[in-house]
Amino acid sequence: MAAAWEVAREKGLAGLALRDVADRVGMQVPSLYQYFASKNDIFDAMFAQGNEQFLEFIKARRAEMPTSARERLRAGFWVTFDFATADPVRYQLLFQRTVPGFTPSEASYAKAVEVLDLFRQELAKLGLVQDRSDEDLLTALSIGLVDQQISNDPGGKRWASLVDEVADMAYDHLVKKRRRMLAAKRRAGSAKEPR
Repeated sequence: MAAAWEVAREKGLAGLALRDVADRVGMQVPSLYQYFASKNDIFDAMFAQGNEQFLEFIKARRAEMPTSARERLRAGFWVTFDFATADPVRYQLLFQRTVPGFTPSEASYAKAVEVLDLFRQELAKLGLVQDRSDEDLLTALSIGLVDQQISNDPGGKRWASLVDEVADMAYDHLVKKRRRMLAAKRRAGSAKEPR
């Protein structure tokens, strides 16, 4: 696995070749097939491993999460940003569809679902998310920052400087949306009461 990641980081995911992985570990390509039936099987194992690393990263950061909802949302944005920008190749494999013909297996994808479940648990603690569109908004914003950073300023800080501001914008939007929904429910409830 380490050899596959090394090759992918040097040549890109599309440049990953079984012969390069085999060379790194000192074996012939046919011997590598004893471990992986195809290149997609290597990608699948990398996908699972990358999501396991993300789970570990999230769990390690959970202990130091702030208690206020605004600060906690900011910290969540930073967890995603730091993890994803630390390894652009891993980010591409986990969050983009850059490998033609590769679809994670059910077992590997289950790791990604675990990550999403942790994300949902954290959002539930904040009490800000009303529906799936709120989750989609948060993932689009956080991953959008990552994508811009990796694509346009690799190794720099241009989009990192916006993480707190974007998290605050999202927080403010979700709080206003929640207040509007609660007010609408109160109005609907009082309209039904007999006079």
